[in-house]
Amino acid sequence: MAEIKILWVDDEVDLLKPHIIFLEKKGYTIDTRISGSEALEAIEETNYDLIFLDENMPGLTGLETLHEIKEKQAQLPVIMITKSEEEYIMEEAIGSKIADYLIKPVNPNQILLAVKKNLDHSRLINDKTISDYQREFRKIAMDMSMINSYEEWVQLYQKLVYWEIELEDVDDSGMFEILQAQKNEANQQFCKFIDRNYPDWFDGDEDNPILSHNLFKERIAPHLKKEDPVLLVVVDNLRLDQYRVFENLINNYYKKVEEETYCSILPTATQYARNALFSGLMPEDMKKRHPDLWLDDTDEGGKNMHENAFLTAQLKRLNLNITHQYHKITNENKGRKLADNFKSQKDNDLTVVVYNFVDMLSHSKTEMEVIKELASTDKSYRSLTLSWFKNSPLFDIIQKGQELGFKLILTTDHGTINVTSPSKVIGDKNTSLNLRYKTGRSLSYEDKDVLAAKDPSSIKLPKINMSSSFIFAKGDLFFAYPNNYNHYVSYYRNTYQHGGVSLEEMLIPFVIFEPR
Repeated sequence: MAEIKILWVDDEVDLLKPHIIFLEKKGYTIDTRISGSEALEAIEETNYDLIFLDENMPGLTGLETLHEIKEKQAQLPVIMITKSEEEYIMEEAIGSKIADYLIKPVNPNQILLAVKKNLDHSRLINDKTISDYQREFRKIAMDMSMINSYEEWVQLYQKLVYWEIELEDVDDSGMFEILQAQKNEANQQFCKFIDRNYPDWFDGDEDNPILSHNLFKERIAPHLKKEDPVLLVVVDNLRLDQYRVFENLINNYYKKVEEETYCSILPTATQYARNALFSGLMPEDMKKRHPDLWLDDTDEGGKNMHENAFLTAQLKRLNLNITHQYHKITNENKGRKLADNFKSQKDNDLTVVVYNFVDMLSHSKTEMEVIKELASTDKSYRSLTLSWFKNSPLFDIIQKGQELGFKLILTTDHGTINVTSPSKVIGDKNTSLNLRYKTGRSLSYEDKDVLAAKDPSSIKLPKINMSSSFIFAKGDLFFAYPNNYNHYVSYYRNTYQHGGVSLEEMLIPFVIFEPR
């Protein structure tokens, strides 16, 4: 361990000799000074790792010395020690960004704990996190081999997301690689589970998972009451781990009362999953009931232009006689305009905000090299999401909702996955273009890489023609055509895509908050 130098400033420093000897035996180097002015001279001459500073000294007081230290070395941790328990002193010290606050008399173990908390904090957390995950690794592996239900997959995925976030700052790349390997194995097993069970989830059994098309009826509609306005926020393309990193920001304004991980339908693509959410219908039924609103993959035009019409039809079908407004935010200006004028929503029973920024961000990553550099890994993608949310009009909208007493329901239509491995596919000119699913005639593909639906109606998807089928990429695969294969693969590898089968795309957050 490199030498750690501590400066202790106290006009009665001779009385601290037992504490100093105790710390020196623990391997720390201790310098002492008896006044604030001496302390300021000392930090000019020596690079200290930590300062213990007495609050009550003649000449410069502890607080005055603290201000001077922070002006010279803002990042140097200072632990204030005082006999006084007066609140204004504590508030002043805390406002000056002290590292800790101790009240005399202090014992040696208190001092040692304060040192470790401020200087060994990262290492201690690092070591504890690694040891905890090492213990958990075997249990996760055993659980994975025995999973036989949707609920168990949700629990496992939540556990993997927890450890991914915990380990992302650990200074041990090998440990993170082990977790990534475990996630890849989980996705392989999850794809097998979906292949076996997904077609049975449309038989009306009440024990089936909540899917995109029944989320509104089962989980949102019960909260739609005239005396209790609801703000429904659908953040497109939002994964569970991304929600986790900005959850605490929302908790400053709202209290979480319910959280669930629901399942996106296949394809995990906006035109299917989000339309299913708002219509309350599977795509096959949307096409039959609303032929004027539904567009197939190969049709010209925007595939998500009629979400409000789908929602209005569903509200009518559910006999919900409520006032609602629908807003789709596709750029910063639209978001800022809604945030600035959110009071105009106060008389709505339901205000729906579809926020496309995360989707725009992930797709634009294939076009903008800057974004590609910023979000080439899940860790950087989470960090970028947090930075965006913290400064977004959406966060302002949520705060305005809280001020107006809106209940907040936050969810998404599907997740996304960082694709790394290409899988060759061949289709005719009418084959859909998505990188994670294909629909068309005479598709040629690697059987091991896909979940295939040769009869789309078996999973409630429409046929473009009589012989069309669907295939969905498994895990982190993406489809590539043989023509210009190497360029295509290089261009799309390590981009975020959706439409296929993975934990990240299918198991997505649904959260209900009450205003604080």
